[in-house]
Amino acid sequence: MAQGRERDEGPHSAGGASLSVRWVQGFPKQNVHFVNDNTICYPCGNYVIFINIETKKKTVLQCSNGIVGVMATNIPCEVVAFSDRKLKPLIYVYSFPGLTRRTKLKGNILLDYTLLSFSYCGTYLASYSSLPEFELALWNWESSIILCKKSQPGMDVNQMSFNPMNWRQLCLSSPSTVSVWTIERSNQEHCFRARSVKLPLEDGSFFNETDVVFPQSLPKDLIYGPVLPLSAIAGLVGKEAETFRPKDDLYPLLHPTMHCWTPTSDLYIGCEEGHLLMINGDTLQVTVLNKIEEESPLEDRRNFISPVTLVYQKEGVLASGIDGFVYSFIIKDRSYMIEDFLEIERPVEHMTFSPNYTVLLIQTDKGSVYIYTFGKEPTLNKVLDACDGKFQAIDFITPGTQYFMTLTYSGEICVWWLEDCACVSKIYLNTLATVLACCPSSLSAAVGTEDGSVYFISVYDKESPQVVHKAFLSESSVQHVVYDQQGIFLLVGTAEGKVFIINANSSSSFQIIGFTEVAKDILQISTVSLLETDIVEVMVLSSLPEAGRSRLEMFTLPTLLPQVSTTFADERGRLKDEIIHKYLYELEHALSSAVLGFQSNQIYGFCSQVPYICSYLLPEEEHTGIYILKPYKKVQSRQYGPGLLYLSSHGLWLITIAKCGILCIRDVYTLETFAWCRSHSHQGHGIQSMRISMDGQNILVNGRDDGTLVYLKWKRFGGHLASEILDYYQKLLISLSSAMDKENHYLSTTPKVSVDLGSDSEHTVIRRIRSRDIAQEAKAEVQVAMMEVEESCAKERSGGFQKQKASTDLSQDELVLTDVKKEIPWIQQKSQEAIKKEVNLFSKKRKEIKQGIKSLSKTILNMMEENDKLENIAKLDQQEFGLDLEELERLHDESQEEVAKMIKDVEMHNLAKSYLAELIKEECWNSMAVKGRALKCFHIPCVVENFPMKARTVEELKELERVLQQKKIEAECLKLRKEIVEAQSGVKLIKQRHEEDDEEEEEEDKTVKYSNLPNYLLGSLSTDFGVDTSLLSSQLELHSREEKINQIILLKDIIYKVKTVFNNEFDAAYKQKEFEIARVKERNVRIREIILDLELEEAVWQPEFEDCEKPERTLVVQDEEITAHKHIKPWHKAKELIVNHEKEHWLLIQDASTRLRALMDMMGGVLEVKKEDILRMVIPQPAFMAKPDAVWTEEERKQFKDYEKKVKELNEERDKYRKSLEAELKKLQNSIQESTQAFDEHLKRLFERRVKAEMVTNQEELKISNLAFSLLLDEELSSREKFLNNYLTRKQHEKVMDRSFKKEFSEIPGHQVDILYKLFKRRPRISKQKTHSETTSVVPFGELPGSGKLNKDAFAQLMKAMDELDNISNMPEGLDPLVWNHFCMTRRAKVENEQKVKQKAADLLEMATFLQKRVEEEEKVQQEIERVFHELILLQEEKVRFQLNLTIQILLKQGQVELENFQLVLEYSDAILINKNIIEDLNSVIRTQGQKKVASMMESKDVHKRILQIEWEHKKMEMEREDLNQKAWDIQMLFFSRDRQKYLNEPNYEALISIQIGIMEQTIAVLDKMHKKNVENCKKLLKKLGKFSNQKDIANYALSCNLREELVAVSERKDICNAMGSKLTCEKIVKERYENMMQQQKLTNISKQQAEQISILQTEVERLRMKTFPALVQM
Repeated sequence: MAQGRERDEGPHSAGGASLSVRWVQGFPKQNVHFVNDNTICYPCGNYVIFINIETKKKTVLQCSNGIVGVMATNIPCEVVAFSDRKLKPLIYVYSFPGLTRRTKLKGNILLDYTLLSFSYCGTYLASYSSLPEFELALWNWESSIILCKKSQPGMDVNQMSFNPMNWRQLCLSSPSTVSVWTIERSNQEHCFRARSVKLPLEDGSFFNETDVVFPQSLPKDLIYGPVLPLSAIAGLVGKEAETFRPKDDLYPLLHPTMHCWTPTSDLYIGCEEGHLLMINGDTLQVTVLNKIEEESPLEDRRNFISPVTLVYQKEGVLASGIDGFVYSFIIKDRSYMIEDFLEIERPVEHMTFSPNYTVLLIQTDKGSVYIYTFGKEPTLNKVLDACDGKFQAIDFITPGTQYFMTLTYSGEICVWWLEDCACVSKIYLNTLATVLACCPSSLSAAVGTEDGSVYFISVYDKESPQVVHKAFLSESSVQHVVYDQQGIFLLVGTAEGKVFIINANSSSSFQIIGFTEVAKDILQISTVSLLETDIVEVMVLSSLPEAGRSRLEMFTLPTLLPQVSTTFADERGRLKDEIIHKYLYELEHALSSAVLGFQSNQIYGFCSQVPYICSYLLPEEEHTGIYILKPYKKVQSRQYGPGLLYLSSHGLWLITIAKCGILCIRDVYTLETFAWCRSHSHQGHGIQSMRISMDGQNILVNGRDDGTLVYLKWKRFGGHLASEILDYYQKLLISLSSAMDKENHYLSTTPKVSVDLGSDSEHTVIRRIRSRDIAQEAKAEVQVAMMEVEESCAKERSGGFQKQKASTDLSQDELVLTDVKKEIPWIQQKSQEAIKKEVNLFSKKRKEIKQGIKSLSKTILNMMEENDKLENIAKLDQQEFGLDLEELERLHDESQEEVAKMIKDVEMHNLAKSYLAELIKEECWNSMAVKGRALKCFHIPCVVENFPMKARTVEELKELERVLQQKKIEAECLKLRKEIVEAQSGVKLIKQRHEEDDEEEEEEDKTVKYSNLPNYLLGSLSTDFGVDTSLLSSQLELHSREEKINQIILLKDIIYKVKTVFNNEFDAAYKQKEFEIARVKERNVRIREIILDLELEEAVWQPEFEDCEKPERTLVVQDEEITAHKHIKPWHKAKELIVNHEKEHWLLIQDASTRLRALMDMMGGVLEVKKEDILRMVIPQPAFMAKPDAVWTEEERKQFKDYEKKVKELNEERDKYRKSLEAELKKLQNSIQESTQAFDEHLKRLFERRVKAEMVTNQEELKISNLAFSLLLDEELSSREKFLNNYLTRKQHEKVMDRSFKKEFSEIPGHQVDILYKLFKRRPRISKQKTHSETTSVVPFGELPGSGKLNKDAFAQLMKAMDELDNISNMPEGLDPLVWNHFCMTRRAKVENEQKVKQKAADLLEMATFLQKRVEEEEKVQQEIERVFHELILLQEEKVRFQLNLTIQILLKQGQVELENFQLVLEYSDAILINKNIIEDLNSVIRTQGQKKVASMMESKDVHKRILQIEWEHKKMEMEREDLNQKAWDIQMLFFSRDRQKYLNEPNYEALISIQIGIMEQTIAVLDKMHKKNVENCKKLLKKLGKFSNQKDIANYALSCNLREELVAVSERKDICNAMGSKLTCEKIVKERYENMMQQQKLTNISKQQAEQISILQTEVERLRMKTFPALVQM
């Protein structure tokens, strides 16, 4: 639709004037390409710009259908191909340098082409598109046809290139894959063959991938059946099964970034991880090249991470990273070394060599282009110097015929030469800039910034512009900067809706006159300053989006305003509306732009919502308020989208620009277009701004998003249009000449302002500004936080108003003080100055107010002190003492809002919790048919839980009913079949029919019994719970899928029944426990009475149900569970008070009853004494017992005896009753103990039952799991079988397609050309072009083979040589010219035929090669089909084997099977399942034979044992004999001492020994006596020594005192001696004492040595003495 609109602009052509593009300035956003050795080109917006790198001359090619998409160049043919960006884009091919369109390629792409690439030889062009097609196409661009194409969904490619040495190879790379595409050709048919490169892992190692379709290394599972591929387990049967891999099997691979071809048809791949790969172009084998590290200084060491671009050079590649360096990779074998090649100031984004390989083109990320020339000085030359970002604003330097200025968002200002757009100078503001405007009356410019400043730039010297002034207006960003036509005023519009008026003359230092306030959303500021008038009319357009309208605000500024500015503005700098004649207007529709006409008070507006241009007439009479303007004239613009309006310098041309990208020049009276030009495209959002010079001959147009700046020139400029504007231009120059001279002279002498300027880039500026913003935000947050803390502290402190008292003393003088270091905007400065003046003016009034505030604060402080002394009920809050009623109301509203918000949050939280609780309750409680509960024993820690069960659904019951009905039908069918078979076989036995019927009934009963298989074969113990298992199929008969499903349903029913049986038993036990607890409660009533009567301190054991036994109690909240205090309403409190009052009144009445009180005192409140009260009965003592016994009378003594008798009888009754109560208590306790223990035993049995039920449930669930696993494995087998069938069908289909394709070319005959004529002996010699050795050494790819252009050139040279041979000069003499002509024609025809035969032979060879490849592919497909057939047969066999190989569950008794070390045998291929009785009979026979063998072995063992025993006894007797002989010899050789002789000879040897013993006892007694005596003497001596020690202590104390005195005397004498010089006497005395001490020590040592010698001699003497004593040792 947009394209149709652009084509409808044709009728705009004017009668005699038209515009053309002179030059285009833009910077590359895509890769720059070479067209030939000296020319480069790149797309920019809707233009393709060509630059001659030698002359720097530019040529522009405009795309007629929007923005240029991707581009490619063909160097041999010198053509450029590019696509446009629109729906169903086209590819255009233009020739260079003529820039004529060769062809237009139209495909089936819907959105956009992403890549284009020409082959290095031939007429082939490859294109690639992304979403939605992902299509790769090969074009013959000369014939404009698609040779072949192929789509690969999801494959996003970022680089595509042909092999320079072979046009049949094409490489496509993306961040995850690299694929090489081979183009195969047979005559005129082409096809793609793609092969993917297997990339290494991220660490550079290779991963051996397994075959997904036919895995060879799958393990064999002997228990659970065959192991299938993951695709079959996932249930995939289509093409996705061939590439399916689970998430765990995916490993991160290398990520390619760039690739380049080599002359050997290999590929170099650069990766993000820093690896460099080499790929063989034929085998696609990947080699990871090793990096050779070289030591380098730390300051020179850089980390080259990943290459951004690669270009091939001899012996390696050139690569660039993001660090601004170009590296040279020198590759040798499988390693490479990195060297620094070149340093660029910016990161390099693209590199390419020129066709002759003498120039290296380097493109940075900013868009600058450098040329590195090999072998020349200087080697590096900048061809294109890009600006820092796209152009934000443009304007002509007065008068607009030679220079203009541009501004970027980063603050870069450039001065350009208008003729060829050469950059003259640059300056950086280091801040984010928004708008630019050049002054008409001086060589200066104003730049508005984001921070609210306006920089004034002097361009007096175009080569070195400088900042001469800076005006910081406000903190709001500047959005508009406009000079009036005569350059008197500068109008600055900000985002907050203020328009500042500044004196535009530099001689006045750009004085700020004042400001006026308008609406915030300012769209445009328009001025009218005519030469004939002395006022400047200003109009401000702003939008009212809420009302869908626009507002116009107009005011007038006199030219003498700078001299009388103080009268026009107030103290704060605001211009007075009544003096500047400010009026408000509104329009009923929205405008995107509006300008004020020079004459007739007209306004021209561009509608934003409808494509119309309207003119409005201003009212001549003055008005107040808002005036609604009506359209005076309306013209359809035919420009869609929001647009802008501009007026020429003489006010007769209305220039319109819009989003469509078309510029129109209209007549202000008729609003008709007389000139137009499409400079930009709507895909780039059209035109952002436009500037026209004063003479109207130069027009600059700036694109919004495409980054292009277009210079438009008139093709034919003359006549009435030119004369009007040129005349006005001359008048304007004459009027401004004097002012310009004055201001320019001032600018030439004005010094430069010291602001932070430099050459920082856009990223640096933005980074600085962001850091500054972040710092300001952080500072503001800290200040806010501190204010909040202070406020909270002030609220909490009781003495907060003392602080407020001090704060009230602050005056407004202190408020206006600001930080000197921080720059203050002009508007704040003016407001501060106004505040100062007001403070000085009202100082007396302020003092009075301060005094009043002080007195009031004192009063409030006193009130607060009184408030602190009050009770909490009467105390007021701190906020109540605030005098600001509005603040109090605001705080109250805020608190109410907070309370409401909290209440709402709590309600929502409670609602969410309630909803969650209802969900949990519904899922876990309400939906349960049988609630889960537990049952505990009374005395032992045993807990039994029931089975929580949900009610079976209707679908489950229907399914169960269906299965039961089916099983019954199957049983009846089996019974009828048996009857039919038996009836056919029993025709001859009719007489015995009744007997056979009886036998058949018995057999049926037996079969019914046998149908219930034993537990070990049934696989569970479900029969122990009375569950019928007769309908279950045998585990050995479950082969089909339906039987397994039915079995699962029946097993689930059995589990349900088992749980139901146990739950019934559990319910019975639960009721029994309820009964037991009730009975214990009844007995505890009597037990409590007995304990109360016996006054025992025993606790009564009362069993209760716990929460696990009654889980429904957890759903009810009790009052004692609530920890929060209960909120009691006032009427409830009043009711409680009334009840308490009535209770107290009743008690008072009870106290007043004397009869009741007497009854309570005398008889305990009862009239009849019961037996239970006997323990509490007390016989009162007689009153006389208080007197002594001696004064009792006889009567009293009798009473006392009666009293004692009664007391004795009462005690006896008490004892009897107590014993009976104790016996009853013990009986009750024993009965409770017995009943509860009996229940515990029953619960223990129920627990065993629960364990058994759980075991049965687990057994049945295990069977269900095995059946479900077999069903799942069956599905996997079926999926695998379907996949193999689909795969086989697809391969057979491919084979049929290959055969049909081969039949299409089978009719081509072989080359059987007979030589019909004799060959001419002479042929023209074609001079081959000799390649220079230098060129061959520089260009690595050399001559490109197989080029169609080379073949045409060779044929043309041959024909040229034939023309030379056909020359008449070569004709033999005497030959007829007719014959010579015939001869030449024949020879030429022969040569042409030979060339055709060569061409056909080459085509035939190519077709034969193509056919051979197809034959090989067919053989591979046939092998693949056979392989699939084999795999399918094996799978079917495995499936049949699995269906027959069933998994059954057998119960084994505990301890029946014992395994060592858990070595379970898994292979049972040679095992069979037989009956247990056969094994038991065989075991019994084996056991009998074994017992016999054991008996015979025991007999032989006993005999052998007897023989060994006899031999042992024989040896024993021989050893005894030897012992006796030895003893006899010892007796003969025995030595007899005197003691032994005495023992033998003395008859009364014992009496002699007793006498000696007596003598020794007497000796011992004497020794004891002597010892005691010695002990007594020692004790006495010890006492004496103690006394003597005490005496010595006393003496020592006295001596110590004397010693202290002597020491004092000695010290005095020493001092005297020292004073008198008696040193020699002291030394003599010391020496004598020292000699005495040494002699004493020597004598002491000698005495110690002698004592040691004496002790040694005593020891030796004692040893010798003991040696002479006789030895009494027993032999």
